Amino acid sequence: MKRDFPEVEVVLFTAYADIALAVEGMKRGAFDFVVKPWDNAKLLATLEEACKKHRVGTHRMSPPYTNATPTMRWGESEAMRRLREMVEKVAPTDATVLITGENGTGKDVLANEIHRLSNCATKPMVGVDIGAITDTLFESEMFGHVKGAFTDAHADHIGKFEQANGTTLFLDEIGNVPLAQQAKLLRVIQNRSITMICATNMDLAMMVKEGRFREDLFYRINTVTLHLPPLRERPDEIVTLAEMFVKQYAEKYHRKAQGLSDEAINLLKRCRWSGNIRELQGCIEKAVIYSEAELIRAADLQLRASELMDDAAAKIPNQTLESAEEQVIRNAMKTYNGNLTLVAKALKISRPTLYRRLKEYGI
Repeated sequence: MKRDFPEVEVVLFTAYADIALAVEGMKRGAFDFVVKPWDNAKLLATLEEACKKHRVGTHRMSPPYTNATPTMRWGESEAMRRLREMVEKVAPTDATVLITGENGTGKDVLANEIHRLSNCATKPMVGVDIGAITDTLFESEMFGHVKGAFTDAHADHIGKFEQANGTTLFLDEIGNVPLAQQAKLLRVIQNRSITMICATNMDLAMMVKEGRFREDLFYRINTVTLHLPPLRERPDEIVTLAEMFVKQYAEKYHRKAQGLSDEAINLLKRCRWSGNIRELQGCIEKAVIYSEAELIRAADLQLRASELMDDAAAKIPNQTLESAEEQVIRNAMKTYNGNLTLVAKALKISRPTLYRRLKEYGI
């Protein structure tokens, strides 16, 4: 309906209060969702609000919601302060930059910040998710093709390198480039004058030793290496980011939420955030959708106990990362009675990694 009649407001009714269903419905453009059985007063209020929005929209269609490029938030940690200084030094140059960090830490946001401060900022950055390109389409997507070059080549296609002429090319998940394609990528990088930023969550140096990544390509793309710390090492940013996401999704989903309750803030600070900023963003998005108050409550966050740090660990502000990790592993071992499979699953790490940690901490 939203595709064929975008001006019509849709209210989703469901007998199943399923989070995934609600989130998907709202993302597809539903004005609101109502769970059966419903409260008549709330139902009427919801429909009246939908009608008001429709009346306003028919007179002045507002632009569709778009996810604008997020602004880099630096925080106050020493690691982020040093990173910011490095970014400000390297951005005005044409040096090739390699951004490393775990999934969900905001490597794409950092890449956009580097581009914003660069001499190419007047043109949009060209981004490529290498991991989403199949091996058979890699050469065509990156280097382009002419009409008739192969069966489905019905028109000329400009490759990403040519599109990025005069601006910045961002290659996300560079570690996923097939070994057979790495030589071609290296030749293009060497022969073209282009500002390039790469990002990865993999250990490329280890991949070089294992023969899975070309050494010459590795040294070509990491003239400058910037490491983006995980969210657990940037605890001062958690609440700031969460409040930003509350406002963003309250506007998108037409919700009342304006902030976070004290209980919700305390809970957010206790979470490990293994998925980093991306996990925090998803958590707040769901909370905003389900909340009916101006302040997000702790219950709205729907965080599992396994995602929380031990109370004692959460209360020690100067605790080192190693000691916090050891405490979390000890707690998990106790919770699951030493079942290594369940412990590894709860901590979202592999069994070999768990074995190494157990040996390292003498557990």
